[in-house]
Amino acid sequence: MSKITTELLLERAVPRSTRLRKIETLNLSKLQLKTGDLDPRLFSRLRHLQKLDLSDNLLDKFPNSLTLPDLRVLNCNNNKLEDVTALKQFPLLEELTYENNVYLTLNDDYKVMFLLQNLRLLNGKDITKLANHVRRVNSRKLTSKVTAHWEKFFRDQLPEKYTAEQVKSIKKKFLKSVQTNVVYGPSSLSEFTRWRVKMIAEEFLAYSLGLELNTDPEPEEKTDENEEESTESPMEAAEDVGQVVFIYDPLVVVTPSKRKRNHSKPGSGNKRSKSQANTEEEAEDVSAEPLHFLQCHSKGNSREDFRTQLWSCVFEPLLDCGARKDPIVSSSRTVATCGGESVCLIDCETGTVLKKYKVATEEFFSVAWTTLTMVISDSRKKSHNILAAAGRRGIVKLIHVAADFCYGEIKAHKKPIATVCFSPTRETHLFTASYDKRIALWDIGIPDCDYNFKASQLLVLEALSIPLRIALVPTCPDQYLLAGCEDGCFAWSIKLDKEQKSRPFEAVFQFPDEDGGMTTSHRVDGLAFLNDDVIVSKSSKPGCIYLWSWSRSFDAKGKGCQRTVSAVILAELEWSTTDLSYLTLSTCPAKEYVFCGDEKGSVWMYNLSNYTTAWSSAKGKRSEKRIPPTQILKWPELRANREELTEVLINNVVSDPTFTYLVVLTSVNITAIWKKS
Repeated sequence: MSKITTELLLERAVPRSTRLRKIETLNLSKLQLKTGDLDPRLFSRLRHLQKLDLSDNLLDKFPNSLTLPDLRVLNCNNNKLEDVTALKQFPLLEELTYENNVYLTLNDDYKVMFLLQNLRLLNGKDITKLANHVRRVNSRKLTSKVTAHWEKFFRDQLPEKYTAEQVKSIKKKFLKSVQTNVVYGPSSLSEFTRWRVKMIAEEFLAYSLGLELNTDPEPEEKTDENEEESTESPMEAAEDVGQVVFIYDPLVVVTPSKRKRNHSKPGSGNKRSKSQANTEEEAEDVSAEPLHFLQCHSKGNSREDFRTQLWSCVFEPLLDCGARKDPIVSSSRTVATCGGESVCLIDCETGTVLKKYKVATEEFFSVAWTTLTMVISDSRKKSHNILAAAGRRGIVKLIHVAADFCYGEIKAHKKPIATVCFSPTRETHLFTASYDKRIALWDIGIPDCDYNFKASQLLVLEALSIPLRIALVPTCPDQYLLAGCEDGCFAWSIKLDKEQKSRPFEAVFQFPDEDGGMTTSHRVDGLAFLNDDVIVSKSSKPGCIYLWSWSRSFDAKGKGCQRTVSAVILAELEWSTTDLSYLTLSTCPAKEYVFCGDEKGSVWMYNLSNYTTAWSSAKGKRSEKRIPPTQILKWPELRANREELTEVLINNVVSDPTFTYLVVLTSVNITAIWKKS
């Protein structure tokens, strides 16, 4: 028997009523209601209902025929809603709230703004301006793109006299093609864009070919979106950009004067340093230019904050859509950055801060992504991206990005955490490297539908000094971990089949010192793999970057005991002579690039594709000369309050997997985003 009866509705009316048709306000919260409890026949008698509260229930969707023609205010907070398209049956709706519905994302916000033409307030915020943009500008742009796609690729495929079968076939091809190829707006809204593109394409075909219009399309698979003690919603970030984001614009605090571009055209004489002179081995310059300069990590959102240091950034992994990758976005353009009291999610193409998470007492040093397969309603499974963030307090924050929710924390260390990283093969395994001279391996578990989770410590790796950077060996990520430390580079066995839970290092690596000898004692503040075997490491003392072989350095001799191993150096990269520490490096293995910033705001880029084949040979010899950068991206002249920003240190620079975007983190609270043309 349904939980909802005529008697219950009359009793829950505000004020209580004697007839269903007289009820204007109804409170059905906290009744453990499921979708099947909403009986359309009973609800159809609520002809004059204007306000309905369904919060704190178990609804996963709305029936399509509740027939509430006068509904103006709807509260669905704290349910399990997975789709919002059925809300279009309430065309007079003006106020809607559905906070704490874990499976609803920014894409759903945009869907309801389009579907509900009278909607003014969404989750307590005035969305009038944004909704008008979605309904008009967005629709106009997408319609133009859909029409152009038909004209270019499909119009000539249809004969002058066509059969119903031919129309059906071309409709199927067109809908698939247009959803795959029409792109507009940030990748975080790709699901909304596909949804609208399909709708527009069907309307276009109905008008052009006289086809029957499908007015009730099936809800599509979602991709995903973006929380913590204090959060700012995507809409706040989009509408109140001035508080958070500073871009290329002469009217805001940070503005470039004399915008320097690094375009290199074939045959043009690019000005380069002597060290960058063209050689036969060297690849062509990369054509890149700065897109955005963002000041989104300011303490207290202050425009005067040019002191907050930015430390870490990682691109969000793509989620599988069933058995395939998202066809719209070949590589994620959403990046997580951290520094000061906040973690930000940024769309690199638009410069939009999608989300900002703040902890007033924290200073974040590192962020890392993993994708967890979580159980949702009806025992179904769904993949969600989880962000781990850690820093000075020694606590790891776990953020369910799609739900805008920091669901837990792990008190991992009593001293600050320098860096974190997830295992590429075990989605719940997280490494944390701390100033307590330990690296811990945690199983963070998988949260249930109520966000209960259990974290456990699996290993503790003892270091002789503070671990600054960590890297798992690509060919055996469950067996060995490397760490660049304050006093050397070390390797540990991380096999979980051993009983020993606390382990000393297995090897310490020797490198050339400034006097021509070999030393194990030097600060290694940059460490990454260029490919399965080649390691790139930076020592702040000699001012150069080494490339060396993991397999040839760490051979099988003396296995199981601590030992000193000479790193088999393959080459050195020419880099700044500065002795400043913590200017770290990164790699783009797919494109065989190394990136490293310097103390003058420049980004040094090395294309090593012409060298890696020779290095892969067992007899591959060390390159005699230091390899110069392929290109150096110079820091543009930026002005803050009419004064030029000087003494810019590049703390970190990271590319997305396809090397489309470069995200540059600085010591002056500026995130710079470059795009390769």
